[in-house]
Amino acid sequence: MTYRVGAYVVDTREGRVAQVIGHRGGRVQVRMPGGGLVWEVPPCALRPALGEEREAMRFLANSDAVRPSPEGVKGGRRCEDCDALSAAWRSASVAGQYTDTAVDALIRFRNHWRLEHGAPA
Repeated sequence: MTYRVGAYVVDTREGRVAQVIGHRGGRVQVRMPGGGLVWEVPPCALRPALGEEREAMRFLANSDAVRPSPEGVKGGRRCEDCDALSAAWRSASVAGQYTDTAVDALIRFRNHWRLEHGAPA
């Protein structure tokens, strides 16, 4: 399968979400959305990113985005759910490696933030 430049894909060898930046020979060049090191992947080791994975990566790559913060407040006090979800996200995304687990944690955090605190999507 051929992936277009800019497409969000998952490197199934490591479960990392990446963005296609080019092609070299029979391999696809990818990097973390928003920048970072480039690596090459055989097309058979890639799959298209799912809608939620693409949304999470667009959010991370967009430096102007309103990012969820664990400083969310419910009824005048810190939101314990925000603290727990933020900790899960940060521990899953160690060293900037956005694996399936990290993307899932970010999606849970963003959904909570949007639904509980009225943050923009």
